[in-house]
Amino acid sequence: MLSQDAIITAYVGEPYMTQNYSITSRPPTPIFKIINEARERLNKTKYKIMVLSGKGGVGKTFISSMLSLALAEKGYKVAIFDADIHGSSIPTVLGLENARHYAGPYGIEPVPGPLGVKVVAINMMLDTPDTPIVWRGPLKSRAITELLAKVNWGENDFLIIDLPPGTGDEAITIMQTISDLDGSIIVTAPSILSEVIVAKAINFVIKNDIPLLGIVENMSYFKCPKCGSTYQLLGKSTGEELAKKYNTRLLARIPLDPYIGEALDKKKPYLVEYPEEEAAKALKELADKIVELLASNKVNE
Repeated sequence: MLSQDAIITAYVGEPYMTQNYSITSRPPTPIFKIINEARERLNKTKYKIMVLSGKGGVGKTFISSMLSLALAEKGYKVAIFDADIHGSSIPTVLGLENARHYAGPYGIEPVPGPLGVKVVAINMMLDTPDTPIVWRGPLKSRAITELLAKVNWGENDFLIIDLPPGTGDEAITIMQTISDLDGSIIVTAPSILSEVIVAKAINFVIKNDIPLLGIVENMSYFKCPKCGSTYQLLGKSTGEELAKKYNTRLLARIPLDPYIGEALDKKKPYLVEYPEEEAAKALKELADKIVELLASNKVNE
C-alpha cells in the first residue's frame, strides 16, 4: 500500500501521473495547510455541489456526469471531481478512459472533457484504469484533500462532486474540506430498499447543515417508443414520498433508456450522443432547475 509520502511525491514529481510513485523521506504537510490550499484553489468556483446516495447501483455517476454536460451545454464553465477512489468511473461515462492528468506550472491539470467540462479523477493517474487502489480510510481522505488542493481548477461556474455510495470517509472529507458547499443532490431509484438506505444520505446532509437541493429519481420508468405507454420496471416510484417526508423537492425523474447502454458501448457521453432522447431531455430540465434554485436562493425552501 502506498504511504502518505507517496501521494505527496506523486503530485509534485513526474510530469505525467502514474502509479509508480517514488517515496521521499520528507515529513507530510500538515492537513490544515492542505485544506486551506484547497479552499483557496476553489475560491474562484461559484457553485459547489455534491451528488451522493446511501446506496450503490442507483446511477449516481451517470447523473453527476450528465448534469455536468447539461450545465456546460448551457454555456456554464463546469468542473467535475470523481471522489470515488475505489470505483472511479466518471472517465468511462464521459468517454475519457485513456486520458491522463499531467502536472503543469500551476498544479495538476484537469483533463478537458466533452463540451469543455474539466474532469478530475484518480483513475486518470494510473497506468491502467483497472489497477485497484488498495487504501484504508485515512489515506483515501488525504488523497481527496490533496487532489482538491493541487489541481489547477481555475475559474468555474460549477463544481460537481461525484461521491461513492454511503456516508463514510469520502463524504465526510468533502464536507470538511469544502466548508462552503452550495448544495447537495440525493440520487435514488424506485424501490423500497433504495428508499430506506437513501434516507441515510438525506439525514447525513440535513444533520451537517449542507443545503439540500432535492432528490433525483433515476431509472424511474420506461416509456415505450412505439406506443408511448410508461412502465415502472423497477417498482413503485418512491422519490416523491421521500421528498415530502424530508420537506424537499423531487428535482427530476430520469427514465430508463436503452441508448444509455449504447452510448457506453460506443464510449461516448449519452447526453452528447443522444441529445433528443427522453432521459436527455429530463437531464436538461434538471440542469435548469439547479440553476434556478441556486440563482434564486431557494435551496432550503
